Amino acid sequence: MSGTGAAEDSLRGRRVLVTRHWPELMTGLASRGAIASEVPLIELRPPSDPRPLDAALGDLGRYDWMVFTSAHAVEAIAARLKALGASLPSNVSLASVGPATTAAAQAAWPGVRVEIEPATEFRGAGLVSALAPAVGKGQRVLLPVSDRAAETVSRGLTARGALVDRVVAYRTVSADGGQALAQMMRDGVDAAVFASPSAVEAFAAFAGADGRTVPAAVIGPTTAEAARAAGLTVLAIAEPSTAEGMLTALAAAWR
Repeated sequence: MSGTGAAEDSLRGRRVLVTRHWPELMTGLASRGAIASEVPLIELRPPSDPRPLDAALGDLGRYDWMVFTSAHAVEAIAARLKALGASLPSNVSLASVGPATTAAAQAAWPGVRVEIEPATEFRGAGLVSALAPAVGKGQRVLLPVSDRAAETVSRGLTARGALVDRVVAYRTVSADGGQALAQMMRDGVDAAVFASPSAVEAFAAFAGADGRTVPAAVIGPTTAEAARAAGLTVLAIAEPSTAEGMLTALAAAWR
């Protein structure tokens, strides 16, 4: 049996809970014989007060950089620019925390290049390090984030002398997935897939102590930290932080 065949066989029959809307991963899991269920545990909503975001986007050309720490932030900015009838100025350089976020930016603005992405450490600290040679004193940075985002990037860039406008681009709230999650827990789960710390928090709140018995497959190191803090065992970490990376990590964990 080839290595690829063995990897695919290792997923066959595994019951996988996917805690966000992720069509590419669901298709990949199904093609490899896994029994996957999609139960989004968080919802993304517009900021409570959109005025700071709209003000920043209304004068976007004054920024040197727009820095994205998640694909959700990309999607929120793209949607809000469209609603405002605005476009992405050519003078604004883009930076991304990792491959999934870069892919989202390229999908939102075809032909636009993401100038900086960490080589390996796809998290806030890695992004700050990657930006260090390019972003310094006096440069203006727009940092669109969720209402729950850590301040690692804003603090790191500010310490280098950059002028950072950190604006809430979207809010993360718990979804009404408790009933579906409870049914899955009764049926048995071999692994739960998490793409953000907020999804881990929602799972822990919904599942309680029973959830700690479910191994976690996570999108990256920041989510892995959140999973361990919630008492979960991390079974797999996607490398890279994409649907294919998640499939590969799961297959290797169960091989």
